[in-house]
Amino acid sequence: MKTPISLTPKAVEKIKNLVIHSGKYALKLDLKKGGCAGMEYSMQYVDAPEKNEEVIEFDGVKVIVAPLAQMYLFGTLIDYEDGILESGFKFKNPNVTEACGCGESIKF
Repeated sequence: MKTPISLTPKAVEKIKNLVIHSGKYALKLDLKKGGCAGMEYSMQYVDAPEKNEEVIEFDGVKVIVAPLAQMYLFGTLIDYEDGILESGFKFKNPNVTEACGCGESIKF
């Protein structure tokens, strides 16, 4: 089965640590309106999947992609970069047509 997203090993490890420490069931990925390009990625902990949400498991960690966000996130590779000045998740999304300078906001 083809999943809408893929994760690098560093992203899997970081999400696993975050979900374990949160005490929650999974990490949910979504999109929300905002930013200068129109949309922003959203990540939140959830206690359980909602009706019609698919749970994707990566090496023991559960990730949910919100149903309405799946078509915009399909083919996205999520990485985690740990740097001196900045650390965080990086989304390599082939569906993005425009991104703002800070990289926080996107357009499809």
